[in-house]
Amino acid sequence: MDTHAGPVSEGRLALVVEDDEDIRALIEFTLETQGFEVVAAASGLDGVEAVRERHPDLITLDLGLPGIDGIEACRRIREISDAYIVMITARDDEIDRLLGLETGADDFIAKPFSARELKARVNAMFRRPRTVGGVHVPEHAAEDRHEVLVLGPLRVDVESRRAFRGDDELVLTRTEFDLLTELMRTPSRVWTREALLRTVWGTDWASDTHLVEVHVGNLRRKLADGTDGATRFIRTVRGVGYRMELPA
Repeated sequence: MDTHAGPVSEGRLALVVEDDEDIRALIEFTLETQGFEVVAAASGLDGVEAVRERHPDLITLDLGLPGIDGIEACRRIREISDAYIVMITARDDEIDRLLGLETGADDFIAKPFSARELKARVNAMFRRPRTVGGVHVPEHAAEDRHEVLVLGPLRVDVESRRAFRGDDELVLTRTEFDLLTELMRTPSRVWTREALLRTVWGTDWASDTHLVEVHVGNLRRKLADGTDGATRFIRTVRGVGYRMELPA
């Protein structure tokens, strides 16, 4: 992996929410080398306020913040922003605790981490394809590039990045939207966790398959029809991965 790759995020703003000055300085420097303008906050409340005022494109969020912790800060941020969020934890075992929570974070990194790892994760997020070709239904004949993916009551408008179940619009994070889009483009395909990591997250970090599992779980809950919690649309193919299908 090329750790000296050029900036990919000129003109983008990053917010670093971290109370440890040394770690905050490392993250700020790493993101600045990738072309971000960087602002910082030392507490969860200050971080939420900075999001309201500055509207960042990327947020790194420490789990163990003073005042409100990273989980609560993430929940509040998700109410006002669809920025990419990287949650930073003090220990690997804290990631296990996060897996059971719908935090809204797009990625998790455990301390200690290297500048190389952070750079690779961030670059992968901002290099994700947003509007690649696929099976689609043209919403208007004159607008051939306007892709709308349909599976039963589910509808994904790729260009406007909006998803619907029937008449109800789904509130999805950026990563959840990207995941749903890829699954719906090839509804007959069984996706392995590794293939989803490469396509949606743009990474080959094999240890990160837990990211797929937690986001699939969150997406299933949001796709449920409100009357039958078992209506998930995403089927687990035992020993392989996942595929989309209409509930029986």
